[in-house]
Amino acid sequence: MKIEKLRKKIDGVDRHLLTLLNQRATLVNQVGVLKARSGQDFYIPHREKRIITGLLKENPGLLPGSSVESIFREILSACRALESRIKVAYFGPEATFTHQAALKHFGSGAVYVPVKSIADVFTEVEKNRAGYGVVPIENSTEGVVNHTLDMFIESDLVICAEISMPIEECLLSRGGTLKGIRRVYSHPQPLAQCRNWLEKNLNGIPVMEVASTSEAARRAVREKGAAAVASKVAAVLYGLEVVAQGIEDNKENQTRFLVIGKNVSELSGQDKTSIMFSIKDRMGALYDMLAAFKRHRINLTKIESRPTKRRAWEYIFFVDFLGHLSEKNVQQALGQLEKNCLFLKVLGSYPRAE
Repeated sequence: MKIEKLRKKIDGVDRHLLTLLNQRATLVNQVGVLKARSGQDFYIPHREKRIITGLLKENPGLLPGSSVESIFREILSACRALESRIKVAYFGPEATFTHQAALKHFGSGAVYVPVKSIADVFTEVEKNRAGYGVVPIENSTEGVVNHTLDMFIESDLVICAEISMPIEECLLSRGGTLKGIRRVYSHPQPLAQCRNWLEKNLNGIPVMEVASTSEAARRAVREKGAAAVASKVAAVLYGLEVVAQGIEDNKENQTRFLVIGKNVSELSGQDKTSIMFSIKDRMGALYDMLAAFKRHRINLTKIESRPTKRRAWEYIFFVDFLGHLSEKNVQQALGQLEKNCLFLKVLGSYPRAE
């Protein structure tokens, strides 16, 4: 078959897709009217998780799963915007990895509000200036973002969803070469993720910490001899050249982000729950706490400790595990845990990222 005939077939498929997308949009718009009448949320993470998971399972064709997810995330975003354009605060400015994670999850149909700190993300949501917030929680190379954990100690916000995103670090400059670089700027986390590469390729060059990768890119634009460790998106946004890409020391480098809001997500079937608790200072106390999860066959995925900052050597433990708060074995485990805790706080049950 000649190319022109194939292209005509493609055009026909595109027109059919457009008809189906508008049919979907019409139905979503009707759902939005009903939600508005009953005061329901327009962003339903467990519903979106079920849609994406179901489509990936049924995908029979050449498109890889990552492409299917990206396409349908954007469809969901565009249709959600017909109901209401939700506002999402994120740890900014533009082109940071947190911004990219927010875009990946919520799509172009949302309104994005960059703020200067993780604490400001929580404040925007708490004061209803944004419906949701996106914050980094941990990196596979450098570990947990302590400031995010600390915010949950005082905040009443809950985790609604999580986002996992591969992180490719790049060295950016105006000149586009290593020659002439006199200093390197970036946020502490990316600098730590690229420590070996920087020592090998820019040994002796000062490395300067700034508030974000975007601020690093701005300085690389303004200052002669300056370079930034940031993303390719930042290079495009700020008009810089990519000197080297993929400079992270671990090629499996991933960062996990949290979506925070005011309502706990319902059961999606592929869920994670996060809690925090403190324990009485006695022999074997932590072991006894964790035994409740083993007894009820619950898989722990993470445990971290943070000082309470109230009394010396008093700690709060943060735990992630697979399962949802509505499931019987989770309720039984938490009930047993609460009996032996000084306090227990559920931070949220939410669809887990694959």
